[in-house]
Amino acid sequence: MIEIPDQISTLWIAAALAAFLAKHYLADFLLQTDWMAAGKERPNGWLTPLAAHAGVHGAMTALLFLMVSPPLAWLGIADALIHGVIDRLKSLAARCLQVTPRQAGFWWLFGADQSLHHLTHIGLAILLAAAGSAA
Repeated sequence: MIEIPDQISTLWIAAALAAFLAKHYLADFLLQTDWMAAGKERPNGWLTPLAAHAGVHGAMTALLFLMVSPPLAWLGIADALIHGVIDRLKSLAARCLQVTPRQAGFWWLFGADQSLHHLTHIGLAILLAAAGSAA
């Protein structure tokens, strides 16, 4: 069971939030290859590139938890699954709505996608900071 204390160190929460922002930038933008980005949007054959992309996110989340609280490294798997579902739903919505980067609807979906990823990271950052504060 993951316990969240009544108080979490301000330094830990700030560090955890910064770590997850950096992790997201690296995994979603710098480390996402063209193969991942284009492949996960295809109507067929999307699973492998999406799994690779989500796997990068999961691995980086697991690494953050390994540095602070190794028993919570399994949260990397949860992050990978959540990230993959969010990305897949965005892809399906974009295809259903037939939006492209030249249309506002595409950017609304992109913004919703990024917001959901950041909400996930806020939750993970709280757990990381709680673990760090308890140590």
